[in-house]
Amino acid sequence: MSETTTIAVDGMTCRHCAASVREEISEIAGVTDVAVDVDSGRVDITSDAALDPSAVGAAVTEAGYTVR
Repeated sequence: MSETTTIAVDGMTCRHCAASVREEISEIAGVTDVAVDVDSGRVDITSDAALDPSAVGAAVTEAGYTVR
């Protein structure tokens, strides 16, 4: 059974921004899909199990953005 985690990310303005966030979050173990909406800052993460919020935050930071 999959889990969905939704976060809000500040600072994204374009498709390149979305791709950077998607790439970093996708590297977290267990993540199977990442959907990014640049306009709202919404990021829906699908994974095999619940995610560690600090791992998600670190991935977003690595991409150069911040979690709201």
